[in-house]
Amino acid sequence: MSSHHIVREKQEPALLIAGLNNFSDELLGQLLEWSPTVVVTSDTAEQVQTYGIKIDWLIADEMMGLQQSDIKLMPAGGDEPIIAALKYLVGEGYHAVNLITDNFTASGLERYFEQLDLVVFCGGKKIIAVHPGFSKWKPAGDRMEFLTQPNNFLYTGLSPVEGNIYKTTHDGFISLQFTNPYMLLAEYLD
Repeated sequence: MSSHHIVREKQEPALLIAGLNNFSDELLGQLLEWSPTVVVTSDTAEQVQTYGIKIDWLIADEMMGLQQSDIKLMPAGGDEPIIAALKYLVGEGYHAVNLITDNFTASGLERYFEQLDLVVFCGGKKIIAVHPGFSKWKPAGDRMEFLTQPNNFLYTGLSPVEGNIYKTTHDGFISLQFTNPYMLLAEYLD
């Protein structure tokens, strides 16, 4: 017995590639599994193309000499390439974006964490915005880091390690309570 899945456009998260240094080929394959819309920066276009990945959009002010002919150009218009891409994807009705980057800074991304289900992969971490009342099943010993300072922070299933780094105390659900609209949580991928 077989099952067939129909993937509609914009149903799966778009994949925005702004840097692939030290990024796992296995994880990249998982993110590409459902044939997402692939958006690349001019810095990563050639590298992505050498992997044989079909590029849908290039964020650049002019088309580069890429081998693939059906790439659409998305001018940055004075914005940082990641911001230009996120503006475009929101405008096109995407609800979720996976962003791979070599350098993460939350500055400028704040509104996109509120508008999109935005997941950032950077430096061996998966960074997500979580909202008050967040709960997730995690195995014992998983490490996570809070990248924004939570107000009135209460948690269960975690113990502090150092600074804003915590680890899970046992297999089971962790829960987070705070009064910020959201906070950034980095889950370690290793």
